[in-house]
Amino acid sequence: MAMKYNRLGRTDIEVSAICLGSMTWGTQNTEQEAHAQIDLAIEHGVNLIDTAEMYPTTPLGADTQGRTEEYIGTWLKKGGQSRKMMIATKVTGVGNQSYIHGGMKICTEKIQLSLESSLRRLQTDCIDLYQLHWPNRGSYHFRQNFTYDPTGQDTAETLEHIEEVLTALQGHIDQGKIRTIGLSNESSWGTMQFLRIAEEKNLPRVVSIQNEYNLLNRLFDLDLAELSHHEQVGLLAFSPLAAGLLSGKYRDGNIPEGSRRTLNDTLNGRLSEYSSPALEAYLAVADEHNIPPSQLALAFCIDRPFMASTIVGATTIKQLSVNLGAADCKLNEQVRNDIADIYRRYPVPM
Repeated sequence: MAMKYNRLGRTDIEVSAICLGSMTWGTQNTEQEAHAQIDLAIEHGVNLIDTAEMYPTTPLGADTQGRTEEYIGTWLKKGGQSRKMMIATKVTGVGNQSYIHGGMKICTEKIQLSLESSLRRLQTDCIDLYQLHWPNRGSYHFRQNFTYDPTGQDTAETLEHIEEVLTALQGHIDQGKIRTIGLSNESSWGTMQFLRIAEEKNLPRVVSIQNEYNLLNRLFDLDLAELSHHEQVGLLAFSPLAAGLLSGKYRDGNIPEGSRRTLNDTLNGRLSEYSSPALEAYLAVADEHNIPPSQLALAFCIDRPFMASTIVGATTIKQLSVNLGAADCKLNEQVRNDIADIYRRYPVPM
C-alpha cells in the first residue's frame, strides 16, 4: 500500500490520508483489540490516531470515560513503534457530560484539568494535536443544522472566549505539552475568528477542523471548503462511513450483533426516511462498479482537496483491513459522475 500524506495546516508536519479512529475502544473493543488495530494501522502507513477525553461513546458513561485514552496509553507504554503514531485528542466542551470536570465549559481552568488528565491517561508528555471538541456557543452539527439559530450568540463574549482559550493553549505549547491545536464541530465564522485573533495577538494558529463529512453529509463542501483552501486549515473527517451506513452492513434492515445500531437504532439521526434513498443509491454505485462500499465512501473522502486526514474506525480487524484498503482505491471518472448525480438529487439527506 502506498499511503498518501498531507501537510497539517501551515506546519511541516505530514499526516497520513487515513487517521485511526478509536471511539469504540473501551466498550465495543477490548484493550487487546485496540492495540491490534494500532499495530495494523501502522503497518499500512497510518501515523495519526484520534481520540478524546470523553471516549468511548458507544455508549457514553461516567464509568468508561477516558478508557480509550488509557488503552492508547498502555500501547504507548510498551514502546517500540510508539513514535510512529502521532496522537490527537480533544477537550470536551459544553454538553451533557457532567461527569467530566463537572460539565465545565471550555475555559482556561477546563483546559488545564482536561489536558493534565489526558496526558496522564495517555502516558505521554506531549499531545501532537489538541482539539476543542465543541464550541461553547453551540453548533449546527449532528443534525442540528435544520433548527440552527445563531442569533442568540453574544459576539463580544465569544471573541473574548476565543482569545482566552488561545492564550491558555499558548501556555501549554510553551511548556511542551501540546504541539499543534485544532477545532471540532465548528463553523466557518468561528474558525475565522480563531485565525484572526491568533494572527492579531501572536497566538497559536489552528491547523485543522474535525467535522463530520461523508457522502450523506457534505456541508463542508460550502463555506468551510473555501476557508480550508485559502487558510490551509485541513479537514479531519469523522464518520466518513456515516456510522457504518455506507459500509452496507445495515442493508435490508440487518443489524449485526455488536454493531452500533444495537446501541442506537437511528445512529444519532443519520438513518431516516430522508437518508435511506440516498444511501441505497450510493450503495448501488458501489455494486455496479464492483467496489467494496466502504472503500468507495472512504476513497471519495480521501480524494477531496481540503482533506487533511479521514478518520477510520472499526470494531473488527477485518473491517479495519477493508477500510485501510481505501488508500489504494482510485475512483474513475464514471464513478465520480455517478456520485455527482446522486448528490444533485439528495444534497442534504441527513
